[in-house]
Amino acid sequence: MVTALWPLPWAFVVVAAVSYAADNQTPRVAPALNDILSKVHLGTTLRFVIRETATLLLAVRVLGADSSWFIALAAGMFLLHGARSVQTTLAFHLNRWVNVLPAVTRNVDLTALRIPPPPPAALISYRGARLLYLDILPVGGAAVGVAAGVSWLGVAGAALALAVCAAAIVVLLPHFRRAAVLRDRDRVIAHVDEQVRAYDPEVALYFSGSLDSAYQASMWLNTLARIDRRAIIVLRERGMVDKLGPTTLPVICIPSGTDLMNFRGLDSVRVTLFASNVGKNIHMLRLPGHLSVFIGHGDSDKEASFNPFTKVYDKVWVAGQAGRDRYIKAQVGVRDEDVDEVGRPQLAGISTTRPGGQQQTVLYAPTWEGWQDDLFHTSIITMGPKIVKALLKSGVRVIYKPHPLTGHRDPAAASGHRKIMSMLASAGGEHKSVTGPEPHLYECFNEADLLISDISSVVADFLASGKPYVVTNVAGRPEEEFKERYPSADAAYLLGPALRELPEIIAELERPEDTMAGARRKLKTYLLGPDQPDAMTRFNAAVNALYDQAAAKASGQD
Repeated sequence: MVTALWPLPWAFVVVAAVSYAADNQTPRVAPALNDILSKVHLGTTLRFVIRETATLLLAVRVLGADSSWFIALAAGMFLLHGARSVQTTLAFHLNRWVNVLPAVTRNVDLTALRIPPPPPAALISYRGARLLYLDILPVGGAAVGVAAGVSWLGVAGAALALAVCAAAIVVLLPHFRRAAVLRDRDRVIAHVDEQVRAYDPEVALYFSGSLDSAYQASMWLNTLARIDRRAIIVLRERGMVDKLGPTTLPVICIPSGTDLMNFRGLDSVRVTLFASNVGKNIHMLRLPGHLSVFIGHGDSDKEASFNPFTKVYDKVWVAGQAGRDRYIKAQVGVRDEDVDEVGRPQLAGISTTRPGGQQQTVLYAPTWEGWQDDLFHTSIITMGPKIVKALLKSGVRVIYKPHPLTGHRDPAAASGHRKIMSMLASAGGEHKSVTGPEPHLYECFNEADLLISDISSVVADFLASGKPYVVTNVAGRPEEEFKERYPSADAAYLLGPALRELPEIIAELERPEDTMAGARRKLKTYLLGPDQPDAMTRFNAAVNALYDQAAAKASGQD
């Protein structure tokens, strides 16, 4: 505003360019600042209007109010706002009709709904906010034109911006016409309901949570595809449909609790499996005619594996005797007769042989920081970078696979993660970090000679390999106390905060004898159950037995 009223045209050009750059980067670099500015009446649209107003002031100070170029520039800017309003209206409705359907599906036939292909994302995302940047053409053109004595440049910019906005409207109009049939949300829900009823599902995996937690449901997909009963996946968050792993099973996402509880397609379900404890579980638990089972997303000694909320389910399925004992010891209201040991079917692909090779491979797979600061589960904050630095110095090959939620709550965990990533990037060569879903954790198990991890389900799952493992003792507890508190560490090497034990542990890998092998075999049976019958057979039998029980109950039989 100062450079416009002075007027200082070239200074205005520089300040406006910096302002545009700041507006473009703020949502990515400082998203909270955007919210604060909106609350004090300096939202995105208003900031663009302020720049445009300053441009008009600059033009009128230099060109004069009677200049036809100034009048044309002002008219062009007002027309541009009107055109953007039309485009934003179209984008708003297209987002609601196409991208915010009352039900989202995978592997469910929705051809009868004639859902049109989505319009270009750039024209509907942010409901047209990107097209606000079209005013760079009249603002930049007017500022440079005034400074250089080319009065018509701003008008040319406004005309070009109007032409681009008009083209966007022309592109969206056919999409708007085709998508209008989706306005009837009841029709959409009814069709999905009809398709699911035709499938006649018998077992449901219900899941709700943040998009980062999709792995908790994905780990059960292959198992459910192999059971005798017809299974369906029920989700609650729209984005979860795309985050979920590959599956041939029907997937439905119904965000509205009211829609879910009125969804008749699930009436045939007799067994519902829950992989996490979240508030939205109540919507499914309220539906009659089915028995609920908490299967979790991994057995561990962490508090999540004996959460008091778990007592709301009809059954709790654990991998082995250790899972049962946790609930008995915790006394959180879960009755022993409601706990069944069904194994961990997902572990079938884990190799029981060491990879061999001239160089030993160590997998470092820390857990995340959790929701509380006083549990001392994750090593990534206080020990992680030191562990990786020591491993690199020892000459072993390092694979780093952090928990998907690392840094989700605590910035210190995110900082530790970044330090480790930087070290591995500098080391290069054969070392690698695995931060995405691929390769899978179990594939990393098969590459490793030794695991270093925290108290988590990773430790229990790794025992299926029979290979040696290390558990971090972040709080520095005495060994006897630590192993009594965390039974999954009973056959582990413990690693304290100072890492004094690490050289001896690495040296142990080179020795032909494995003094802990017997203890690991015994602990494996305790944590994961017996090898025979295999876990898939036991899990399938548990599903069938509970289905028969629920079906008999639903039909009024004893």
